[in-house]
Amino acid sequence: ARHLADAVPPLTTVRPDVPTNVARAVLKALAKAPADRFSSLQTFADALRAAAADQEEAVARSVAVLPFANLGGIPEDEVLSDGLTDEIIGALTRLEGLRVASRTSVFTYKGKSQDVRSIGAQLHVRSALEGSVQRAGGRLRVSVRLVGVRDGYLLWSERYDRELRDVFAIQDEIAQNVARALRVILSDEERRALARVPTREVGAYECYLRGRQFFRQTRKKSLQFAREMFQRAIAIDPGYALAWAGVADCCSLLNMYYPDSETDLGLADEASAKALALVPELPEAHAARGFALWRMKRVDEAVSEFETAARLDPTQFEARYFHARLCFHEGRLERAAELFEEAARARENPEARFFAAQACAALGRKAEAEAAYRRALHVVLQHLELNPDDSRAATVCAVSLCRLGDRDAGLSWAERARGIDPDDPGVIYNVACLYALEGRADDAIDCLEQAVRAGFGHKDWIAHDPDLDALREHPRFKTIAWHG
Repeated sequence: ARHLADAVPPLTTVRPDVPTNVARAVLKALAKAPADRFSSLQTFADALRAAAADQEEAVARSVAVLPFANLGGIPEDEVLSDGLTDEIIGALTRLEGLRVASRTSVFTYKGKSQDVRSIGAQLHVRSALEGSVQRAGGRLRVSVRLVGVRDGYLLWSERYDRELRDVFAIQDEIAQNVARALRVILSDEERRALARVPTREVGAYECYLRGRQFFRQTRKKSLQFAREMFQRAIAIDPGYALAWAGVADCCSLLNMYYPDSETDLGLADEASAKALALVPELPEAHAARGFALWRMKRVDEAVSEFETAARLDPTQFEARYFHARLCFHEGRLERAAELFEEAARARENPEARFFAAQACAALGRKAEAEAAYRRALHVVLQHLELNPDDSRAATVCAVSLCRLGDRDAGLSWAERARGIDPDDPGVIYNVACLYALEGRADDAIDCLEQAVRAGFGHKDWIAHDPDLDALREHPRFKTIAWHG
């Protein structure tokens, strides 16, 4: 009789593509208390019609920023073309009233020749921004065009021939012109945000972009390379707050995934505090500070910083994602599930989707968990198409498949993950979880012991991980010497 007492799960847990207003109307119609429901079928129908009208307007103001082509053909310039694409996606995502396709979705089209109308239909957007980048010495040529995907008509185009140091002005102008072409009205704060220049040093910016590229890979060596790139950016421009926040995030992640170096945590503390001192209203600085404080076990302060970052930027991914990880560690699973879902809406991310499913599973919400694992699998397969050597993503894929009943495919992905990165403790731990799900207790515990020797073993996370439930009474499991 749980359905009589438990809250109705949001429709988006089963159908993530359902518009928010429609999901909200359905949730109200299914409310437990009669007083919380619509007063009649007519008012319910009116609410659905209004939601449909809102959705039609929202879809009209939707865009996919396709990966900009690197016309120079120089591999080193790929970082600049991808970085420019990322920055424009980020800038447009922050504009209220504009729906922007996620990076994960659009980058699956990188290097592919496909009709823009077909892409629009697949991504459920009405317009697409295409572009190219070419660098010649200290000059930069950026060509862009905004196309309506239903008819292929040109909505706006421009070519920028500027000094390389004008790259931020180019990004600002492109974002403002796309908004204008799609009839999105910008607030004064949005205009100011678009016009902000994080650094005047192009060399620092390029190092920062390279750091972001490595940071997304989350492997130990990649995070160390990312930290080095951010530190080079700081050496060129000591006032580059985003680069300081990047150093802090690298150190905090290294501490979380590979907790074998106290110096990482000290540097995370120092760098996050420096980022905040440089730009007190920078959302990324508050998120980095929150992450560092959490790793230092200053939980209340960390939560305050995460909440500040989310308030300053409603699209801030890191603040929600790491706040969710904190809540999962603390056993606040309801809040963790909410925050993982919020993080995934801010940025379509395989781990956010996967941990949202894990939180639902730990709460015993089987139907929600299954729907969430399906969504996670869809997102991680897209990610792996672009990043086939991402061992952590491969383990997410493996566990999701096993959770959904495809045992053979799951085990195959697990072996692939271990082949990519056999010494990564996070990968080994995830494979252990998969073995536990499949009833291979001794294999699972062998992997857990190996993961601990490699540096993994967070007690709080393990205590709430539903994948390990079958092992908890095993004598060998109880003797594993987890790290604190």
